[in-house]
Amino acid sequence: MMMTMTTTMITVTTVMMAVTTVTTTSSVFNIYAYGAWGILSSVALLLLMLLLWQRNRFFFAPSPSPSPSPSPSPSASSLITDSIISNPRTSNFVTDADLKFLMEILDEKLNENDRWEDVLDRRNDRLCYNVKCFNPKNGPLRYLSKTVFKDISSEMLRNFYMDNDYRKQWDKTVVKHTQLQVDKSDGTEVGQTIKKFPLLTPREYVLAWKLWQGSDKTFYCFIKECEHPLAPRQRKYVRVELFRSGWQIREVPGSNACEITMFHQEDAGLNVEMAKLAFRKGIWSYVCKMDNALRRYSVTNYHLSSSVTTSLNLMQKVPACLDTITSNVSPPRPAVFHDQVTVESQKRMIQRRPSRKFIANSLLLLGGATAICLSRGHSSLGAKVAIAYVLTKFSKRGAKSNQSKQS
Repeated sequence: MMMTMTTTMITVTTVMMAVTTVTTTSSVFNIYAYGAWGILSSVALLLLMLLLWQRNRFFFAPSPSPSPSPSPSPSASSLITDSIISNPRTSNFVTDADLKFLMEILDEKLNENDRWEDVLDRRNDRLCYNVKCFNPKNGPLRYLSKTVFKDISSEMLRNFYMDNDYRKQWDKTVVKHTQLQVDKSDGTEVGQTIKKFPLLTPREYVLAWKLWQGSDKTFYCFIKECEHPLAPRQRKYVRVELFRSGWQIREVPGSNACEITMFHQEDAGLNVEMAKLAFRKGIWSYVCKMDNALRRYSVTNYHLSSSVTTSLNLMQKVPACLDTITSNVSPPRPAVFHDQVTVESQKRMIQRRPSRKFIANSLLLLGGATAICLSRGHSSLGAKVAIAYVLTKFSKRGAKSNQSKQS
């Protein structure tokens, strides 16, 4: 192509030179010569650019990019997150295995070398209360109590224990209770409770529970700690990390009474000996207060609260495989109330009263409690004041007993 263009230009130049005069021949030739070389350079440049473009297209062609995978839209993602938060799975919170464990504990089954220790046995003309404790090697204290209420049905007692709304009225330690979730698929409920105790940081309980019904108007409930997205941890509360509790309610044959047998174990961050002493000194007054609230509840309970209605609608049947365990649980015995106390029972109550040796050991424990205090590993002014108050009470009682002995 380049040679053809050169030949054409030479031919044109020769013809023009033959036609023009001699004086103008040189200048015309120069003009056309420069024009021919300009055209030739332009054509060569275009050809070079064309060759370079074809070469780059072959060697440096960009590889096709993979199509991006579709991602969920923000709205769909937020819907999934909201679904998990509002309805997390509760199938493993409370199971039938927990019910089996509860039945075995209520039957006072322990290892061969373990024994329940008697804590308190009190009664009046309306109720009887007995409680034992066991200190396991790898956990907090376990309590097993039995309370018999006179002139109360098992359904009424069940409703009373499941009524969280009424609980806030008579139990002043409960400052807040919130229902977090109700799972209709397996009957599990989840709630958050805030309790306030004197001289202590408020305790937070995030619990799951389930209610079962057995034969002959027998009811079971098991409660345990859990985590829930609607109850994040807060610095102003102490989260109770371990909480296991459950009860059985049934009628006492041959009497207008019913009993509740309760198992309870929790780690609220208290020293074991101090918690045990506080329980021994305060539990009877608490039970009497609960009995008064129960009597008012049985009179004014014309309609069920929302919390009771929810629990009754979710109540499960005791599985058939656990019927044998239910039959092995010791049957309820007729209760001996205050106006029926015999001489033998009075002797047992006197024997269970704390001896001088126990009081001396308690004083020794409380005397060194400024290092232990109420909270495990932490001392506070409020705890020291409480210890000083208890010490004062014990000192006054000891002085009075010495004066009566000397006189």
